[in-house]
Amino acid sequence: MSASADELARWDSVIPGIVRVPLRRRALGLLPGALVVLLTLWVFIHLGLDPLVIWAGLGRLGWLLGFMLPPAHGGLLGVFIWAMAETLAMALLATVFAAVLAIPFGLLCTRSTGTLAPVTFAARRLSDVVRGVDPLVWALIFVNVVGLGPFAGILALTLHNTGDLAKLYSEAIENIEKRQLDGIRASAGSPFAVMRLGALPQILPVLTSQALYYFESNTRSATIIGAVGAGGIGLLLTERIRLYRWDEVAFLILMILAAVFVIDAVSQRLRIVLIEGRKAPLVA
Repeated sequence: MSASADELARWDSVIPGIVRVPLRRRALGLLPGALVVLLTLWVFIHLGLDPLVIWAGLGRLGWLLGFMLPPAHGGLLGVFIWAMAETLAMALLATVFAAVLAIPFGLLCTRSTGTLAPVTFAARRLSDVVRGVDPLVWALIFVNVVGLGPFAGILALTLHNTGDLAKLYSEAIENIEKRQLDGIRASAGSPFAVMRLGALPQILPVLTSQALYYFESNTRSATIIGAVGAGGIGLLLTERIRLYRWDEVAFLILMILAAVFVIDAVSQRLRIVLIEGRKAPLVA
């Protein structure tokens, strides 16, 4: 049942603006949305984004997809498999190195562990620097430092992931149950005992889950940085594109997708086994 006009007026007199919102307040409420719309239109105009160009390019996209079908390895199946294995090795090593390095780094970024304020500030800013630079940029730098090949890719991914994981680890440490830490301190436990017996058991599931996710993410990132000379399947993919071997490009893309799907399924089962402590299903 709707309220009468007199009742609405009475409520509006008791609490001004609860029923009849003033026009000025309505305008202020619409202002942020209007600014977002105007900013979006300005970006489209400034960058020359034309939807008609995309529509016109759909025909060329279909023409290109026609050259990709059916996918073929061109007699280079062994080379492709080796390059895929190289990419997976890069992703795995980078994830392991970053996960190990990020633990002490994350502790330094956390005030609740008793770290001095200047040390925490310096560690956090260093984390911002290493994770603020894209892995592709780090790969370009390390290719010029150590030369072409997977070593440059591993260094690039390790450095970037260490900054990312250190921030995530520090946030996980900040949210742990402090009473367990206080209990160990009250029992004359050393700072190492506080971390090992009080903090690590609480954050280990989070650390494991994040490390598994970064392994999957690094598989895709290793493909991208391989295009700048860091080795792996990304280098082959770039070469096939330059040679207009689109059927082989499609085959390489399918290999990458298959690897990502398998890693995702295995990671999900590992999360269930390691974190929840129960047997994982065979089908994700």
